[in-house]
Amino acid sequence: MPKIPIISARKLVKVLKKKGFVLDHILGSHHIFYNSESKVTVSVPVHKGRDLGKGITLSILKDAKVAIEEFTELL
Repeated sequence: MPKIPIISARKLVKVLKKKGFVLDHILGSHHIFYNSESKVTVSVPVHKGRDLGKGITLSILKDAKVAIEEFTELL
């Protein structure tokens, strides 16, 4: 299994958009994305100047049903 890179929320959002997710709404600092094909909703905490930890990145990818290998290719 490839290592999960530490990335910013902005980069994760770009990957989600490539997978067909669209911004549904924003609640405070959390951006809620929805994929109408798979009917999946994911929340990404967006804090300026801070990177996402490996655990939260892995959890978001799991919820979005994106494989780690596919994620690293889309970066």
